[in-house]
Amino acid sequence: MNPEFGHIYLIPTTLGDNEPLEVLPLSVKQIIEQLQVFIVENEKSARRFIKRLTPRKSQSSLQLFTLNKYTTDEERREYLKPCLSGIHVGLISEAGVPAIADPGSGLIKYAHEMGISVIPMVGPSSIIMAMMASGLNGQNFAFNGYLPIDRQERKKAIKQLEKHSKNFNQSQIFIETPYRNEKLLDAFLQVLTPSTLLCIAVDISLPDELIQTKTVSKWKNSKPDLHKRPAIFIIHKL
Repeated sequence: MNPEFGHIYLIPTTLGDNEPLEVLPLSVKQIIEQLQVFIVENEKSARRFIKRLTPRKSQSSLQLFTLNKYTTDEERREYLKPCLSGIHVGLISEAGVPAIADPGSGLIKYAHEMGISVIPMVGPSSIIMAMMASGLNGQNFAFNGYLPIDRQERKKAIKQLEKHSKNFNQSQIFIETPYRNEKLLDAFLQVLTPSTLLCIAVDISLPDELIQTKTVSKWKNSKPDLHKRPAIFIIHKL
C-alpha cells in the first residue's frame, strides 16, 4: 500500500432508526468528523446519518458520490481518485457494515488494485449478529444472499441448500427484501423437513427485535409478523 495515498474507511451505520452511539463505537464518530469525502448508497439518508452522529459538521462542505447497483466500474475507480491525492474517504452503506451484501464490495476490490489502504470499522452486521444469536453452527456457515424469486427455482434451491447443510454440517444464511419476507418464510415452511432448524432474526438491535430458533414444525404453529421488517433467516438440518 502506498503510504502517500489516503485511506478508505468502511463506516458502519445503524440497522434502524436508533441513536447511532447506542450501537456504534465512538471511533466511528471521530473518523466521520475528520472526513469530507464520502461514497454512499443513498445521499439523503447518508447526510441524515452524518448529521445525527456529528451535528456540528458542515453539510455544505461534504463531497458525496453515489454508489449503487447501477454504478459503473469506471465511476467506481473515479470515486477513489481523492485517495490517490492523499485524501481519506469514507464508504457508508444504507444499513450495517459496508461491502457485505452491499454494492461496496466492488469498490473495495478496486481500492486493493490501486494500492489504497482499506480500514474496516467496528459496527453492527445483521448477518453476523443473527448467526451469533441463533445457536446454530458458528464454526461452519455460509451466506447465500437472496433466493430465486421464481417459485420452482426457489423450491429447488431450498432443497439443495438443506441437503448441503446436512451433508456438511453447515448453517445456511439468507436475506430477503422486507416486503417479500412472508413469502420466503412460507416457502421455507412448505419445503423444509419438519425437523430442520430455522432461525428467524428480525429488527436486530431495535426495540422490537425478535431472534428465535425452532424446528420448522414448531414455526408452522407460531408464524411471526415479518411484513416490511428487516430479517435474516438461517437454516440447519441435523
